[in-house]
Amino acid sequence: MNECVLVVDDDREIVKAIAILLEQEGYQVLKAYDGLQALDLLMTCSVQLVIIDVMMPKLDGLSAVMRIRERQNLPIIVLSAKSEETDKVLGLSMGADDYVAKPYNPAELAARVKSHLRRYTSLGDIHAGASGDEIRNGRLCYHTKERVLYADGEPVRLTATETKIMELLMRNAGRIFPAEEIYRRVWEEDAFAPENTVMVHIRRIREKIELNPKEPEYLKVVWGIGYKIEKMETTH
Repeated sequence: MNECVLVVDDDREIVKAIAILLEQEGYQVLKAYDGLQALDLLMTCSVQLVIIDVMMPKLDGLSAVMRIRERQNLPIIVLSAKSEETDKVLGLSMGADDYVAKPYNPAELAARVKSHLRRYTSLGDIHAGASGDEIRNGRLCYHTKERVLYADGEPVRLTATETKIMELLMRNAGRIFPAEEIYRRVWEEDAFAPENTVMVHIRRIREKIELNPKEPEYLKVVWGIGYKIEKMETTH
């Protein structure tokens, strides 16, 4: 196991503690103490996952997440002392995959890192070549071997988490999935009240695949039950 994790926090003791935790798990660790330093390291080093604090000097964590997302699809875990639901939703809206509140549980943080890296590496490079089997549904086409979603023939830039959600829904077009089941299948763990986490990811996917995200044709909410991909006539 030689995946590289970038840990970003202006509290050097927290960075040191997380680095020790992850190195014991067999990961390589890069350290940064503000958002700008993190962006510089990502430009020059091969990193597979980022753990980043929200409140930092020079460039705060959420702004850094947005900048990272413009260029890369690697998993991002936001670390914050703020445990309010609004801050969690804000972090996920900016493009984070997951959110861990301080004080964090070391075993939980290590498990989340492992889960996200497994999902990310199993998906491989989102731009990798050779097309394989296809699942077509209207304007959407999911290539199961590439694990890339196309809309109107163009590849959609999805994160590994978003890809996993779309793969689940595209393989089961028309079936309604409760938020709890989506979370369990995608994050591979049970969660207490996962509705907001799933909802924010669904909203981000809609912005990427729908012609009008406010009136989605494909990715629909079934109030009180869950989410589904609408079955469409496939056009060639």
